[in-house]
Amino acid sequence: MSLVVLSLLVIDYYILRSLYRLYFHPLSKIPGPPVAAMASMSPIVRINPREVHIIDPAMYDEIYAGNSRKRNKDPVFVSSFASPFLVIATIDHDLHRARRSLLNPFFSKKAVTELSTVIQEKITRLSWHLERFYVDETVSALHTVFVGLTGDTITHYLYGQDKGYLSDPDLTKRDFIWELMFEGTNSCHLFRFLPSIPQLIKALPGRWMRLTRFKLAQVYATQEQIAQQSRDASTSFILLVAGTETTASSLTFAVYQLLRDRGMFLKVRQELKQAMPTPRHEPKWSQLEQLPYLTAIINEALRLTPSESLQYKQYTILPGPPISTISYFIHRNPQLFPDPNTFRPERWIEAASRGENLTRYLVPFAGGSRICIGMNLAYAELYMTIASIVRRFDLELCDTNPEDMEFVREKILQRPEKGVWTLKARVVGIVLE
Repeated sequence: MSLVVLSLLVIDYYILRSLYRLYFHPLSKIPGPPVAAMASMSPIVRINPREVHIIDPAMYDEIYAGNSRKRNKDPVFVSSFASPFLVIATIDHDLHRARRSLLNPFFSKKAVTELSTVIQEKITRLSWHLERFYVDETVSALHTVFVGLTGDTITHYLYGQDKGYLSDPDLTKRDFIWELMFEGTNSCHLFRFLPSIPQLIKALPGRWMRLTRFKLAQVYATQEQIAQQSRDASTSFILLVAGTETTASSLTFAVYQLLRDRGMFLKVRQELKQAMPTPRHEPKWSQLEQLPYLTAIINEALRLTPSESLQYKQYTILPGPPISTISYFIHRNPQLFPDPNTFRPERWIEAASRGENLTRYLVPFAGGSRICIGMNLAYAELYMTIASIVRRFDLELCDTNPEDMEFVREKILQRPEKGVWTLKARVVGIVLE
């Protein structure tokens, strides 16, 4: 066969495939730019040959349905995970449900409430650092402090002993987990488009793997060792990573907004006196949940930091194609949240006074059968940490610009335009009463 004939066959193949995707594919009736299907705005869009995105908030519970309705994970999405045994990488709905059921009791609200003493212990260590920053008149990198708090909390819970991030007087302890969170995640999108790369990296001999540029090479090597010990240990590795940076970012953003608005800061402090009569009082998580303005602060921080046929209006989506919606667009929908890019906690209190359940559209932990298993732990850390800082310390921003705190990039974790969150503050006072 001549090279010319072979070239023509290849061209014909791609032409026929494009025609099929445009006119005969099960998704061909769904709007979308032709280049994405082989542009106009629409609440339902075919974003590539195999995937549909729906922006309508009313469809969120339909897409991310509960346990009684099957929703398999997209195989392409999980292709960059190192182990097929991880709960987060489980494609089949029923298998995911079985694996998840073993973990649910450990992250229930009852279990996290019992863990509150551990969280408070870590917050006490964090407060020690803030007091030292005040005495030394030094500028503190609060995001680093918060990562230490959440990292020590989740490792204590998983392994019975924390990693000692907050025990380090200079807060300079770094390990492979930090490498993964702050550098390894930069490769996540590359691996989704080229899923063969992770497999090639894992196939490298150990001495070659140590020379590779990819930070995830070390991750894969460690995960393989963990997985050989037990499936539970492999799962705990992902829980460790997921339970550290995500909550730390929300804490960072919430405190940043409070430091930008002194009136808001003092309003929260005044409300906190109900549950914390003295600055060193250690309130229960359940008490803090009853404070409406503190709850509104946390809701606003979370808002801004994201097997059957499915029917959407006149479109029928047959089983198979990945269907998604993104919390970012729901949380910034101006019909639900007027002036959506403004941090305004009052919107939650005003909605409640009108009898509106605005929290129905607050989905920072996703939803359905695959909702974030660490949601209760994250809420406990947010309530207890923000309460302790606001009630005990006066802080002011230092060398922190708005662009340093703007969510611009998604690297599995939220990221600003450059680097990672850089919230710097100075402790200017310690509250005595």
